[in-house]
Amino acid sequence: MAGPRYDVVVLGEVLVEIHADTALRAVADGTPARISYSGDALNAAAAAAAAGARTALLAVVGDDELSVPLLRRVAELGVDTAHVHRAPRPNGAYLLAAGTAGAREFVYWRTHSAGSTLSPGHVEAWRSVLTGAGALITSGITGALSAGSGEAVVAAAETVHRAGGHVSYDPNFRPRLTGRAAARQLLARVAPLTGLLKTSCPDDALALVGTADPGAAAARYRALGARTVAVTAGADRLLLDDGTLAEYHCVPVNPAPVDATGAGDCFTGTVTARLALGDSLADAVAHGIAAASLSVSGRGGTGRVPTFAQTAALAATHRRRRAPGDTHP
Repeated sequence: MAGPRYDVVVLGEVLVEIHADTALRAVADGTPARISYSGDALNAAAAAAAAGARTALLAVVGDDELSVPLLRRVAELGVDTAHVHRAPRPNGAYLLAAGTAGAREFVYWRTHSAGSTLSPGHVEAWRSVLTGAGALITSGITGALSAGSGEAVVAAAETVHRAGGHVSYDPNFRPRLTGRAAARQLLARVAPLTGLLKTSCPDDALALVGTADPGAAAARYRALGARTVAVTAGADRLLLDDGTLAEYHCVPVNPAPVDATGAGDCFTGTVTARLALGDSLADAVAHGIAAASLSVSGRGGTGRVPTFAQTAALAATHRRRRAPGDTHP
């Protein structure tokens, strides 16, 4: 019997998040910290589920003592864990000190982690899930975990694309994980399969397509084959280029920001979910921008996952506040 069809499946890793209350260089004996669970895949999956999509996580989780609360948290966020594989490895983790202005510091422990064992063999085991899914979300971070993980990202994207599904990809270049040449090679293989490529400028754009200009970056990503490109250009605006129109969208101001970690993942998860559920691109992006703005009120990657009612209300208010013909330089 065929398994359930998911609106969105997310391929990637889940990380144990240790959130420090001070700058990392100031961490000392007795520094307060809180433990939660994050990683770009979980952040995006949580957002997709909150946006109304039936969502599953495709990941490899370890067998250490934190695996039980980790999977419990994933389920609490509304994400199906039925297809998660286990490996006799520890879970990856990171220490985070974050601010709302983008000044975030990270120390990662990923070497020999369970998540890094992701491989094409796992993708083959998930083939029926992938071919039946409305959309896939994955990232350059996932692809950089290991050589096998990179091939898994390509295999999953190809599987969903060939089945007629939508693929969302965030290159998410991390120089501590991979080099520019490898990240560019992966991008060149995945971009032609994507319906939405979400990226940042200048960070990702400079490293991967050699420009600090959002418009030029979007054009270069589209030249690689991406159908629609969303470029975050700072905390307050996003450029959307669907091949017919390249237009800036302003982000609603959050009056009580705490931590911007995971905001981009929240955008990607929300947009992908709403597209899979039948929204137009314009509506999906409006919801994604609103959800991302709301998410920065929480600490850590999944500290604030807005409900879709909250997201839709902010999106509607934001649209009303914009005058007809308003432009976004």
